Amino acid sequence: MQSRPHPDCQSVPSWVPAAAGRGTEGGGEWSTAAVSSSLGGHRRRLLPSTGRYVLQHTPHGSSEETEALWEPGPGQGDTVSHTAAAMEVEEGSRVPGGGVGPGDVTVHKTKRGERKRQELLALALRVKVHTFRGPHWCEYCANFMWGLIAQGVHCSDCGLNVHKQCSKLVPSDCQPDLRRIKKVFSCDLTTLVKAHNTTRPMVVDMCIKEIELRGLQSEGLYRVSGFSEHIEDVRLAFDRDGEKADISANVYNDINIIAGALKLYLRDLPIPVITFHVYSRFIQAAKIPNPDTRLEAIHEGLLQLPPAHYETLRYLMMHLKKVTMFEKDNFMNSENLGIVFGPTLMQPPEQNALATLNDMRHQKLIIQLLIENEDVLF
Repeated sequence: MQSRPHPDCQSVPSWVPAAAGRGTEGGGEWSTAAVSSSLGGHRRRLLPSTGRYVLQHTPHGSSEETEALWEPGPGQGDTVSHTAAAMEVEEGSRVPGGGVGPGDVTVHKTKRGERKRQELLALALRVKVHTFRGPHWCEYCANFMWGLIAQGVHCSDCGLNVHKQCSKLVPSDCQPDLRRIKKVFSCDLTTLVKAHNTTRPMVVDMCIKEIELRGLQSEGLYRVSGFSEHIEDVRLAFDRDGEKADISANVYNDINIIAGALKLYLRDLPIPVITFHVYSRFIQAAKIPNPDTRLEAIHEGLLQLPPAHYETLRYLMMHLKKVTMFEKDNFMNSENLGIVFGPTLMQPPEQNALATLNDMRHQKLIIQLLIENEDVLF
């Protein structure tokens, strides 16, 4: 069926060939078949600058049918990629009935992952949004910090006060003020090491020294738990007295109390010894069937650890290797120690119970291999 155009629209569109734009009866009528034929040779093209579609002529049967219709111009790469990504999400989220589609799930996971990354970064740097009383100036850019609440961020380690935007530019290797360190347990490992100007946390050094002095032959070392009340006393002693804490046999005769305190310290770290950002790398390495390739992947993961975490893990593995040398007395081989220390040293970024259960055998294998190959990997 043919329709007659509005009197003000007598001109034939530029994209309709002149011969095809006239019907058999002449005048301003358009042939539906002709217009359809003309449209068949056109494709929609996305303008990167505006994000809108325009019609682009493409000859029938040309190879452009299966190729990209445009390439981003200079300086337009980010705009194009973001626009295309938004289109893909929009298309993926359209489901019958207006429900949630795959695109929405993808966006949600991306936002959740970014939010988790920011939380871990803030936790590592000990930087939090802060409301300052009275006038304050940014210690990075020296400009005034405007507002009544949440004017900037405050580092609980070194006391640095900066704008939220300036905090992204401040190096993360601040020197913590020892007066601001309120406790030893549950304190960030790097922060504690820098504050005390040591290579490893004092808890690790002192507990391992005491265990090697009188506990290597203790049956079930690290597997048998000490009294939780006494372990809590050791924690309070370190938080209160620091390196002056007395954990000798005169105070704690049961070596399992000292071993339990060491495990508690490692378990309560806000960022585990094997950090969140390399966790998946180690899990993937554990799945490699070839032993040599697997050790190579583990070694590469170790090189990604922060210096304080690397040194702490190296020293701990050296100690656990000594523990396995007394296996006849303590009945603790590398596999048993891997079962004990796997969940303590490695924790997944996402607190997913099912994923944690699935990863436990890989965690055990990683710690087992670190103990057995300590002299090669470190």
